[in-house]
Amino acid sequence: MNKLISDPNLDQCPDFASAEFQGSRAPLLSPTSNDTQAAATLCTIWTVTNATLRAQWQLQLDTEALEAAEQQCLCAEAEMQRLAAQALQDATAAEEDQKKNRIHHIPIPDRPHPKRVAESFIVSDFALRKLDKALFVELYYWTNKGLADTRLNFLTTNDDSMVPTAAADGTTSWIAASVAHPAAGVITDCLLSPLDFS
Repeated sequence: MNKLISDPNLDQCPDFASAEFQGSRAPLLSPTSNDTQAAATLCTIWTVTNATLRAQWQLQLDTEALEAAEQQCLCAEAEMQRLAAQALQDATAAEEDQKKNRIHHIPIPDRPHPKRVAESFIVSDFALRKLDKALFVELYYWTNKGLADTRLNFLTTNDDSMVPTAAADGTTSWIAASVAHPAAGVITDCLLSPLDFS
């Protein structure tokens, strides 16, 4: 069955009694039938044919609607499967990330602020200089003893004093004396105890 292109419900029955359909009426003429009867016969044939085409058109519309609904259902199911696969992949990636970077996923405890919040802490210029250069800095500089040592020695050296140092390219440059030398009593990290930070 050929697919219909236009809706047969919109077609109008032509006037078969007109002169342009004389050739269509001629084979139906006989001694017992005249032009009016032939036009009526053509009109009946057209009406039956149009009714058949209307039924075919409705069946075609129903089939297309059913196919569209099935296609939409398949697309929705495929989208749900894709979302489920994406969620599983994201969960697996998050789990792998949590295994690799445990330190990033440690819960931060909700504790009250220290009582000495208003008190300013001074960190050693030497430690800050190493931080700026992205070098390893001993934890000693952030312990109570290290901070007290920095506070005690703060501004005791002459701010204008300079010492020579070798740069990375081998040239000599001058830096402030306060950032040139580490503190005298630096304790290595492995020897620090939790009490040093309390």
